[in-house]
Amino acid sequence: MVCPVPATSSTLGERLYTALKPTDSGAGSRRWQSFHLFALGAGLLAVTLSSVDSLPDLANEIASFVIMLVAVVFLVEYALRLWTAPEAPNYAGHSEMGARIRWACSPIGLIGLLAIVPAFAISVHAVGADSDLAALFCILWILKLGVHAPALGTLARVISNERATLASVLIIFIIVLVSAATATYFFERARQPEAFSNLPAALWWAVVTLTTTGYGDIVPLTTGGRIVGSVVMVSGILVLALMTGILATGFAEEERRREYLRVWDQVVKVPMFAELGTVTLSEIVGKLRVRHYPPRFVVVRRDEPGDAMFFISEGEVEVRLPHEPVRLGQGGFFGEMALLDRLPRSATIVTTQPTTLLVLYASDFYEIAAHIPSLVAAVEKEARRRRQENESGKAAVGTQR
Repeated sequence: MVCPVPATSSTLGERLYTALKPTDSGAGSRRWQSFHLFALGAGLLAVTLSSVDSLPDLANEIASFVIMLVAVVFLVEYALRLWTAPEAPNYAGHSEMGARIRWACSPIGLIGLLAIVPAFAISVHAVGADSDLAALFCILWILKLGVHAPALGTLARVISNERATLASVLIIFIIVLVSAATATYFFERARQPEAFSNLPAALWWAVVTLTTTGYGDIVPLTTGGRIVGSVVMVSGILVLALMTGILATGFAEEERRREYLRVWDQVVKVPMFAELGTVTLSEIVGKLRVRHYPPRFVVVRRDEPGDAMFFISEGEVEVRLPHEPVRLGQGGFFGEMALLDRLPRSATIVTTQPTTLLVLYASDFYEIAAHIPSLVAAVEKEARRRRQENESGKAAVGTQR
């Protein structure tokens, strides 16, 4: 007899840390992120409106109240994040106090702290809402949007990975910039002594021209200066295009690696995949797509074309069959009969709780069928069993009638 292993209950700190974690896909985290964005938007709108001189007194009072309320929300958020800092995996080797100090000194901790200080200064009327400090406060709240943008970390890794190539492009940029400024200064200083009075002034013109901004405040008048300007404009397009291409390629590669790891983490939760070898599993991971669905979401509808099958990594779905609904949990899959028989969907399938699905599209399914026959055989076996159950269910319904 096998005794079930009791599930370990998480502590309050772990649950709060998970709920406040921006990258978590749980229902609690999604609700908090939505509320946080709403509070941030309301606060920024209140600060913006409070700077309007012609606003009625009642509107000013409402704006001040909203600012104070949002400041309280951010203060509570800061306190909770500080308290749950020891739960973060990157602080595992530190004491609780050490983890909290490290988080408080991190960019996110400093932004959170600076965002609540000016807010309370405005709320207690220590400064006016239309002062320079209010504008700074608004900018600091804008920085809090970075919490909702995990891609900023990806961009930082891309810049770090491509730093050698970017440094080479930057060196080319500086060479062209300084050379153009020097040449233009030589050609234009006699004709335009005020505009090109020194090299810094010529550098300003070179920057504006090389970045293809073209303010038009300083324009070369000599033939030599115009030739240099033409070369600089073309060089600016080439250099900026090269830098954009490097960043775009690096960003795409980093996102592909992140998606691969994200899919791998979900794939190993499905028993059918976990039994496969590492090499075979790596082939499947590249074909699957992770999708997160809220409760009561219709994943597929009856009689619609079947273009994909789904594997349940987390959560549960309800298959609404004509005779009796069936529920599938973690490790189950559905949608395979529409791919094997190439027929419309035979049932409507709805999530019963927050669910993570792995989607395998038809073209990828047929490609996998040629390379991994064991996986397709398991899918076909389950499809045959479900057909028999459906036929038995229909026969039972007909007998009752």
